[in-house]
Amino acid sequence: MDQEHIAGPAGDGEGSGRRRFLAIATGAATAAGLGAVAGCASGGDAAADGQGGPAGPSGKPSVAGPQGFDVTAENARPGHADWPVAKAGPARAIEGFADKVSVLPGESFGLHVSTTAPRFTVSAYRMGWYGGARARLVWRSEALPGARQPEPTVDSGTRMVRTRWTRTTTVETKDWPEGCYLLRLDAQGGEGRRFVPLTVRSAATAGRTVVVNAVATWQAYNRWGGYGSYDGPGGGYASRSLSVSFDRPYEYDDGAGLFLVYEAPLIALAERLGIPLAYTTTTDVAREKRLLEGAAAVLSLGHDEYWSPEQRAHVTAARDAGTNLAILGANCCFRRIRLEASDLGPDRTLVCYKSSYEQDPGFKRGHPATVDFRSSPGADPEGSLLGVIYDGYPVDAPYMVTHPGHWLFEGTGARAGDRFAHLVGVEYDKVNTAYSTPRPIEILAHSPVVCEGRPSHQDTAYYTVPSGAGVFATGTMRWVEALDATGDGSSGGNHGLDARSGR
Repeated sequence: MDQEHIAGPAGDGEGSGRRRFLAIATGAATAAGLGAVAGCASGGDAAADGQGGPAGPSGKPSVAGPQGFDVTAENARPGHADWPVAKAGPARAIEGFADKVSVLPGESFGLHVSTTAPRFTVSAYRMGWYGGARARLVWRSEALPGARQPEPTVDSGTRMVRTRWTRTTTVETKDWPEGCYLLRLDAQGGEGRRFVPLTVRSAATAGRTVVVNAVATWQAYNRWGGYGSYDGPGGGYASRSLSVSFDRPYEYDDGAGLFLVYEAPLIALAERLGIPLAYTTTTDVAREKRLLEGAAAVLSLGHDEYWSPEQRAHVTAARDAGTNLAILGANCCFRRIRLEASDLGPDRTLVCYKSSYEQDPGFKRGHPATVDFRSSPGADPEGSLLGVIYDGYPVDAPYMVTHPGHWLFEGTGARAGDRFAHLVGVEYDKVNTAYSTPRPIEILAHSPVVCEGRPSHQDTAYYTVPSGAGVFATGTMRWVEALDATGDGSSGGNHGLDARSGR
């Protein structure tokens, strides 16, 4: 997208439309390293029917400058536009996984690769902006010997897919900058390509906006080997995996999990804007109690459904200590999970029994039930943290602005009643005061929807807490995805989203 789509004056044609609205609203929500989400709302509670709330603050407080990684300098380096997997090749031509979801800069990790080719290479691309190339080649291996790894097995009790693949190679990350990476596996002779995602995480987050890769959700939706957290080979709920393992590739054609659709567009925009960023994953936030100390903001991206109680507690504590929170998706913090070790290390098995929680040996030992957060036993609905609560799937509806005077819409030219076609979907959230809801809460957009014949609505909401932290929730899963929408919407691509001004 061109610079005027991010910061052009109101009324400048395309810059006053959807692209510019999404970019500026997202930039505000990420706090831009300036505490832009923080503020003190005033006045009474927002109405439960979504008809607005108290006026927002007139200014935005600043925070201390960040330390460490310079995202602007990194993105000034030449990019490499040849990174995508345009043709993945046959299903098992080449695929693999890393034995760690994240490493600190300089740490090593193991790659487990299966291929029908005699040799292959590994290319490490750091994902960002890079003048529009969206990636920079940081490292490439020499040609490595390839081999076909054994077929996976399926655990009879949990229906968890196990690979037990041997380590193919060890990769050192010396001189790799912090960030989100895709490792591209290239089979010799062009027989196949696949990605392996990896996060080079930040050791500290103070003063920075934290990108949290939703690796637990990626894995829950992964059906590699025929099973995932939703169904098995026959497609039925009863055949789903009760536990899933990180010790396997991602099923999707390119191997990148959900990263490219729900996370990469926002990361590219944030890095282009020069927002001081830190990088981590949901498993790191769960494991490290102090990781978010002093962070300016924490970002939950487009699809971040599966959370452990530890992750939720640490994010809540950060909010209560003054860290802003932006939920740039929907259906966030919905499933309660437990992380356990696999043969390859800690936190590499995701346990989520859902309605079968009574069968869970961990629950019998006293662990929280791995059911939806809003469900018993131990019900703790997500709205108490997010302000909004998941309401349904699937929908496709216009996004309607109802509180254009709020400072989060500042500079967008948004007016009351402006509609942005197809922006609400495919899952959505709303403010529902039948559940525990922070008060006061401001509703910025209130969009009518019909979900499987049931009339309802979607809400974009904002509230603050006594620490001064603000919490912004878009209430739609397409917020990040829409940043990459192109054209006029007539082709149906990107769900019909377009880059022109909304009606």
